[in-house]
Amino acid sequence: MSRARSTARRPGRLLRSAAAVLSRLLDPTIVMSFDRSGFLRHAINFDPADLDVDLTGRTCLVTGGNSGIGYATAAGLAQRGATVWLLCRNPERGEDAARKLRAATGSRRVHCAVLDVADFGSIRRFARDFGGRAVDVLVHNAGVLPDRREETADGNELTLATNVLGPLLLTRLLLPKLRAARHARVVFVSSGGMYAKRLSVADAQWKERPFDGVAAYAQTKRMQVVLVEALARRLAADGVAVHAMHPGWADTPAVRTSLPRFHAVTRLILRTPEQAADTVLWLAASAAGAGSSGCFWFDRAPRATHLLKRTRETDADRRAFWAFCEERVPGLRSLSEAASSAP
Repeated sequence: MSRARSTARRPGRLLRSAAAVLSRLLDPTIVMSFDRSGFLRHAINFDPADLDVDLTGRTCLVTGGNSGIGYATAAGLAQRGATVWLLCRNPERGEDAARKLRAATGSRRVHCAVLDVADFGSIRRFARDFGGRAVDVLVHNAGVLPDRREETADGNELTLATNVLGPLLLTRLLLPKLRAARHARVVFVSSGGMYAKRLSVADAQWKERPFDGVAAYAQTKRMQVVLVEALARRLAADGVAVHAMHPGWADTPAVRTSLPRFHAVTRLILRTPEQAADTVLWLAASAAGAGSSGCFWFDRAPRATHLLKRTRETDADRRAFWAFCEERVPGLRSLSEAASSAP
């Protein structure tokens, strides 16, 4: 299989400058930044050569890779020669997606493994059984937005387990394989919804208040961004870069089922899964993805993690969050003991 090569030419300097000026004017509207028009405008300043890379010999894992942003990410990695593993809760859907990707990309190096990222037992089994010496890329894409409170077998609220605690445990258990890779990358697919939330672990399990799925989702996406900053510091000496990114508003199966009203109103302006996955792929595959660990990215550019003063967390908030994670994620204290500084 021949790897994907870019034939696109970078737009001229005048057009790129005009696009940058328009972005400064339109991005504060949010709608015209997170939507499809925002992506197309930002993409004028992308360098097509960034993704003209050969990933042959690299091993990439994508949670929730059977649909939406995860599927588009896996396709981009496979097209560039990587060995790609779709980590999926449902084995039938995962195998079906792997077959489709092999047919679409011509790659025979697309595989599926069963993993429920909300289930600590499932995570341990996967980490124990997964072969190979090194993992070059780990994409935490799987996410949920339930409309009622559910609790996992480990006693965690489902949104928190899927979006935060499970990915953290998976990263810890795969750390020896990430260390064995050269310039390994860990990428969390976050959300612009986190901009409305302040970091807090007060009733993080939603036991003391009526459950609000959208609020729970946004809170865990804020947690992901803070978690990336903490992990980046702890894993810097291991040569592992950790990133968070915001995909914008995308037309994916998850959005259609979890946010039907939002989808109905915005469906004509939503990004394609491929557009939403562009920055994930860029962070996973390009030379730029090996640097600037701990940043929050949107359309291939580092972005501010707060737009409102009221959402800014304190050092005490970050320490409380990491302590909460240590209580809930087995073995996490080993990272703290090896760290030179607290989050």
